[in-house]
Amino acid sequence: MKTLLTVALVCLAAAAVRAQPAPPAPKPVAPPPDPHAAHRQQPPAQEPTGAQKWFTDVELLTQDGAKVRFYSDVLKGKTVVVNAFFTTCTSVCPPMNRSMEMIQEALGDRVGRDVFLVSITVDPATDTPPRLKEYARKFHARAGWLFLTGKKENVDWALYKIGQYVEDRDDHSTVIIVGNEATGLWKKAFGLGKADELIRIVQEVVNDKGAPAQQ
Repeated sequence: MKTLLTVALVCLAAAAVRAQPAPPAPKPVAPPPDPHAAHRQQPPAQEPTGAQKWFTDVELLTQDGAKVRFYSDVLKGKTVVVNAFFTTCTSVCPPMNRSMEMIQEALGDRVGRDVFLVSITVDPATDTPPRLKEYARKFHARAGWLFLTGKKENVDWALYKIGQYVEDRDDHSTVIIVGNEATGLWKKAFGLGKADELIRIVQEVVNDKGAPAQQ
């Protein structure tokens, strides 16, 4: 009798669990409009690589107002540490950019030579180059640390290509992306994590030599 009662209770519990309403599925983020579809571009002088096709070469602006192409000038052949932010953010952005500053300090003169820091705004309408330049000073950004903005459709597309696009700026990720474009090694790190762990991940990617050549 006791065994039957136990079985009955287990069955009732299972039925109750099954009766619970399923949690709503997360709302997928639709990709932003492809800026290439709206602008006529000159055909490339040579066939683009797979990486260039994926990341694309949308035009962005640095904190100095210089025009750069996202793949050819920012990513190609480089090791990069990339985060998304906006200058009026008062919650996660300041500590995340302090983490970027600590990475800059830990790597010393390797920044701008072996590794480049890239901070892309998710609010390009507000974050003009002069505003980014002022913001960069707060974190003692040196040569080798780019703060990027530009036309919204171009910025959105660049963010989308690295998995950082959001429809609402307040929903931006706190993930830092570390990639060695030359070897194809890409890693993600929590931007609010411990500085020594972030630095370790960055150094692993910077020092990656790629797969050994086939004999």
